[in-house]
Amino acid sequence: MSAQYHYAGLALYLLIHLAVGLRVLAVDEKEPASRAAWILVLIFIPAVSVVAYLLFGEPWVARRWRQRARAVTRELAADIDPLDLAPAGAIPDRFRSSFRLCGQLAHCPVVGNNGAELLADSNAAIAAMVRDFDAARSTIHVLFYIWLTDRNGLGVVEALKRAAGRGVTCRVVADSVGSRPLIRSPAWEEMRAAGVKLCTSLKLLRGLGFAVGSRMDLRNHRKIVVVDDHITYCGSQNCADPEFRIKPKFAPWVDIMLRFEGPVAQQNQLLFASDWMLEKGEDLTQLMRLPEDGRVRGGFPAIAFGTGPTSPMWAMSSVFVSLLYAAEREVVISNPYFVPDPPLLAAVIACARRGVATTLVLPARNDSRVVGAISKAHYARMVRAGVRIFEFRGGLLHAKTLVVDGVLVLIGSSNMDRRSLDLNFENNILLCSRHVAERVRARQHQWIVDSNAVNPDAVLRRSLLRRVGDNVATVIGPVM
Repeated sequence: MSAQYHYAGLALYLLIHLAVGLRVLAVDEKEPASRAAWILVLIFIPAVSVVAYLLFGEPWVARRWRQRARAVTRELAADIDPLDLAPAGAIPDRFRSSFRLCGQLAHCPVVGNNGAELLADSNAAIAAMVRDFDAARSTIHVLFYIWLTDRNGLGVVEALKRAAGRGVTCRVVADSVGSRPLIRSPAWEEMRAAGVKLCTSLKLLRGLGFAVGSRMDLRNHRKIVVVDDHITYCGSQNCADPEFRIKPKFAPWVDIMLRFEGPVAQQNQLLFASDWMLEKGEDLTQLMRLPEDGRVRGGFPAIAFGTGPTSPMWAMSSVFVSLLYAAEREVVISNPYFVPDPPLLAAVIACARRGVATTLVLPARNDSRVVGAISKAHYARMVRAGVRIFEFRGGLLHAKTLVVDGVLVLIGSSNMDRRSLDLNFENNILLCSRHVAERVRARQHQWIVDSNAVNPDAVLRRSLLRRVGDNVATVIGPVM
C-alpha cells in the first residue's frame, strides 16, 4: 500500500511539474530569456523550482484588484485639470515620443508651468518636507516604501502630527513590508491619535490567502509627497536617515530628491490618490483641480507617471529604452540595482556604439550580493561597446537618475532591475529643462569624482572561472 501511495504521489508531482513547464511556455508576456531561465531551473532544480514558480514566476495580480485599480486611475484622470498643456515646441522633436509614452502610462498629457529645486542631500530633503508640512494649509499626502523610526523618520511623524493638530488633512500610505519598523512602533498609533489618516499598503495575506489574492512579494516602492495640491517631491529618498540603520554597513545611503511646484504635482497626486482609493475606498476625485496659485509661469514641461504590475508589460523598460535611443550626445545614468532586461541592455550598448558618450554609475558595494554580481556580469559587453562605468565608493549610491543631452531628466523610484521593471509599483517624473538638467548632471559629476573608474582591460582579461561565474549570473538574472 505504501508503494502505491509513493507512486501516486510521484505521478502527481510529475503532472504538476509538467503543468508548470507548459505554463512557462504558454504565457505570452514572458520574455524569451526569462522563459529559458525558468525551463532550465525546472529541469535542474525540480523540487524547489515548482513552488518558486507558483509563488514568484509571474507578476500575477488578482483580477478584481487589477480591474479596480484601472477603473480608479481612469476616474481620477478624467477629473484632472487640463489647463496647463505644454506648449508646442517646448520639447525637442526627438524626445516627444518618450513623453507620449509616459503620457499613455500616466493617462495624462504633458504639462508646462513647472519649477523644481534640487535638494542638497537626504537630510536637506527631509528638512524641506518638514518646512512644507509646517506651512501647509489644506492637505498633506505622503507615501513611502521604507519609513524608519530614526531621526528623519520621526521628524516627519512629528510634522504630520502638528499639521493634523491645526486642521490640515493628512493622509499617509506606508508599504507593509518596507515600513514595518514604523507601522509596528508607537509612532504609527500616535499619528492616528493625532488625526492623521493612515493606510498600510499591500498587506501580506496570511496562510493560503495569497491563493486568492496577488503575488505575495509585490511591493509599493513609490516615494510621493504632495502638499497643498501644488508642491510635490520626487526621487529616490525613503523616509530615513542616510545612515540607514537597518543596513548600516553599506551606509551612507546616497539619494537624490527634487522639490517641484506646478501642475506636475497634480499628476503625482493622482498616483497617491489611486493607491489611497484602491486600499481605503475614500473618493479623492475632488483633489484633481490645481489651485490658482499653483503654477510657475514660464516653467518647464514635465509628466509624472507610475508603473507596476497593473501597467502594460515592459512599461518601465520601454521608457528607459525610448530615452536611450533618443540620445544624440550624452547619457549619464546612476542606479543602484542594474539587472537590465535584454531590450534595456541592448539600448545601453547601442547608445555607446553610435557615438553617444554613455556613462553608468553604480555602487561599488551593493547591499544585494546577487544583484551586484549580475551587474558586473554585464560589464564586458558594455565596455566593449564603449560604455564608461564608474563604481561609487562613498556609500550605497541609491539615486536613480538619467540625464540625456544635458536637457532631459528622468528621476524617481525605478531601479534598472527586474523588480522595478516588472513587479513593484514605482513613480517617476520626466522633465525637459536645461536648467534642472545642469544641476542634476552636476550632482552626477560629484558621484563620478567619488568613484573608481572600471578598467576595460581588466574586465576583458578576467579569468576563465570568473567568466563562467559571470555568465551563470546572467542566466539567473531573468528569474529574479
